[in-house]
Amino acid sequence: MSKTGSLELRESNPIRFVREEPPSDEDIYNLLSPYVAEWFRRTFKNFTLPQKYAIPRIKEGKNILVFSPTGTGKTLAAFLSIIDYLFRLGQSNELEDRIYCVYVSPLRALSNDIRKNLLIPLQGIREIAKENNDELPEIRALVRTGDTPQYQRAKMLKRPPHILITTPETLAIVLNAPKFREKLRNVKWVIVDEVHELSSNKRGAHLSLSLERLQNLSGSFVRIGLSATQAPVEEIAKWLVGYDGDRPRQCDIIKISAIKALDLKVLCPYKDLRNREMVSARLYDYLKRFINKFRTVLIFTNTRSGAERVAHKLGEKLGEKFLDYLGTHHSSLGREIRLNVEDRLKRGELKAVVTSTSLELGIDIGYIDLVIQIGSPKSIAKGLQRIGRAGHSLSKVTKGRFIAMDEDDLVELTVLVKEAERGEIDRIKIPKNPLDVLSQHLVGMSLEKKWDIKDAYGLVKCSYNFHELTWDDFISVLRYLGGHYVDLEYRSVYRKLWFDEEEGVFGRKKSARMIYYLNLGTIPEEADYEVVLIKERRKRRIGKLSEPFVERLVIGDVFVLGGRKYKVVKIKSNLVYVREAEEEKPTVPSWIGEMLPRSWDLSIKVGEFREKLEEILRLQGEENAVRWLKRNYNLGRNCAENIVRYFTDQLRIAGKIPSHRRILIEEYIDELGRWTIIFHAPYGRRVNDALSRGYAYMASQLSGTNVGIGVTDDGFMLIFPRGTRINIKSLLKSLNHTNLRAILREAIKGTELFSNRFRHCAVRSFMVLRAYKGHVISIEKRRLRAERLIRYLGDDFPVIKETFREIMEDYMDVEHAETVLRWIDAREAKIDFVKKIELDIATPFAHNLILASESDILTMKDREAWLLSMYERINRALSKNSD
Repeated sequence: MSKTGSLELRESNPIRFVREEPPSDEDIYNLLSPYVAEWFRRTFKNFTLPQKYAIPRIKEGKNILVFSPTGTGKTLAAFLSIIDYLFRLGQSNELEDRIYCVYVSPLRALSNDIRKNLLIPLQGIREIAKENNDELPEIRALVRTGDTPQYQRAKMLKRPPHILITTPETLAIVLNAPKFREKLRNVKWVIVDEVHELSSNKRGAHLSLSLERLQNLSGSFVRIGLSATQAPVEEIAKWLVGYDGDRPRQCDIIKISAIKALDLKVLCPYKDLRNREMVSARLYDYLKRFINKFRTVLIFTNTRSGAERVAHKLGEKLGEKFLDYLGTHHSSLGREIRLNVEDRLKRGELKAVVTSTSLELGIDIGYIDLVIQIGSPKSIAKGLQRIGRAGHSLSKVTKGRFIAMDEDDLVELTVLVKEAERGEIDRIKIPKNPLDVLSQHLVGMSLEKKWDIKDAYGLVKCSYNFHELTWDDFISVLRYLGGHYVDLEYRSVYRKLWFDEEEGVFGRKKSARMIYYLNLGTIPEEADYEVVLIKERRKRRIGKLSEPFVERLVIGDVFVLGGRKYKVVKIKSNLVYVREAEEEKPTVPSWIGEMLPRSWDLSIKVGEFREKLEEILRLQGEENAVRWLKRNYNLGRNCAENIVRYFTDQLRIAGKIPSHRRILIEEYIDELGRWTIIFHAPYGRRVNDALSRGYAYMASQLSGTNVGIGVTDDGFMLIFPRGTRINIKSLLKSLNHTNLRAILREAIKGTELFSNRFRHCAVRSFMVLRAYKGHVISIEKRRLRAERLIRYLGDDFPVIKETFREIMEDYMDVEHAETVLRWIDAREAKIDFVKKIELDIATPFAHNLILASESDILTMKDREAWLLSMYERINRALSKNSD
């Protein structure tokens, strides 16, 4: 193809995958200046694929997005061309005291790591030049985050770094620092690391607008995104580069998969997963064996409490002498403790570290031989991210072991590992039009200059997150910030900028600069709730609950605290009023606020697996099904037989296996005589949360009473008070894809979930302040202010509108819940009913859903006894039926 034709193709499709053959090592060496090339030749010799594709493109001034596994040289691929350019400027005495490159990381710890790793080539290249009696100038790479002392910030003003290493929040602050922003006027490159971690949340939306404001200040710059494999790749590329008018900017996607060998395996600690006590005991035998066999082992759990529990039990198993070589790392631990664990891990002083999510990103933690994941990580991408910490170099095999703790876990892990080996990645969801983030940036923009509202709207729409923002929503945010809702002034909510709608301009209000600096950011601060026991007219405080946990509570819910059961009577401010509930079963397990939900894509794959295995069992029998699992999924006999036994037991009692195309509805009466409708719907917890709240609201309307909810990734249940029943078919007809959002709006209004999320959005929108005039405002005071405000605001007010959007689109997955209901209406998915002889029998696929709510009060032995008792009832019912 001619050069002209190639250019036309690129112009018609600005987002493109790089598919051509990579240049040779010698071709890349020829692009680099002699000292840079010599340093690389001595240190590495050969370039990795990401480096071969990235270096020439960065030199050509192209935007790139590099997706490749951990340990494939992505960071150096991004920086080497930039370092080369800066040293060339230095040699010709053209290097200025200004910022040429901005590197943005989601973690402060990662920022410090990057600086340390950058110093290696920067010093190494200068030393090679000295060998040739040549003096290269110093290239400064400095970190500026919230932890940077004031004296260092002052030094940066006098001698700014050539490479600024920062976080999304600090970038937004320095864009409004009158003196420092001048140093950003001619930025040539911006590197965004861990794009998958940022693009999927409000921090990413915030960064996206910061990049557009930076481009407005400095002119066009090259955007470089780095990540382990993620999807949807094209959408993430658009998020990175944004839009010029209606078209995405140019971006070359460098996607390198299967560059490192994977050694992944799913394991069962015991031959029968129904024996929960033995499964738990054998888990620690497994861990002990792996720790003794390998030099350094990283163990992931899915919750912070899980990490603490595993570390404690492991310490008991391995003995007191081993405690010096065992570390625990999660976000609830103090910074000094975390840093100590990271440093000791790098130095090879620890044999094992147990963590939740805090070590899954690219912090340099040295060499890891093996990664163990206890239970499912709930998404393929997250599984690969965690396992990728093992064998952190190209020549090493990435070795990971996934340990299943029950049958649903085992099925999920079996599918997850297969999809990971295939390179199939579940897609993230990028938030669209978060109006609280927009509020912050409009205040920030007002501090820069007087804006024409059409120019400001055009800038905002260049961000991928806000490209579909309507003019009406944009204006409504400006009206709120400009104090056009006069009654808010009487509620002590004052304007943050001045806005002249007739003239079509907005600008700075004097007091806004300090409000912007002290209140900027998107990460919500969470507060504990005090639990107040009401007993015989007396009230006594008995403990605390976390905010994410309380968000799921409704009046009548039962939970466990300190080993005792309590029923929710009332929730007000930061207090949860309860009564003792000795005879009732819990409806909300304590881990529910922490546990990650399973992704939609992995959930659909689980559904497909269920369909295929049911077909094989029906047509070929159990032994052939075991062979199929061993051959196609590399499972050991224990794992394969557990899955086959689980599916066979379900078929025996229910006659059907639920899947993504078959929702199975089961009636069940628990030990307290409460009627429960169980929906077997393996769509993941975010979808099931939306569906369950919709159905529960309609069930409450039909029954005239509160209806409890239990939710897992594989289904949900509606729990009715004793003596209450409704017509299930009437319930099913009451909810469809056209009315789900409206019903959910009614269902979540007035809940603690809505109250807390409103407070978070109000804080982000500068409506409720975290700090004012140097004083931090307590979370309790913020909560009270938010409670007072929420009563006076209509559904179209931007902060209320954003609260609904966040709950339904970020917290729940209403879009895919609508998809499920649309499938049902179109008969692409069907609803079947389980016909049972006895309603006090639960089918095997319902066991984990029922047990999840009681996980706080049942020991492993109790759970095992419950399961075996239920199977005995199943067997009796089957034999009675056959007679």
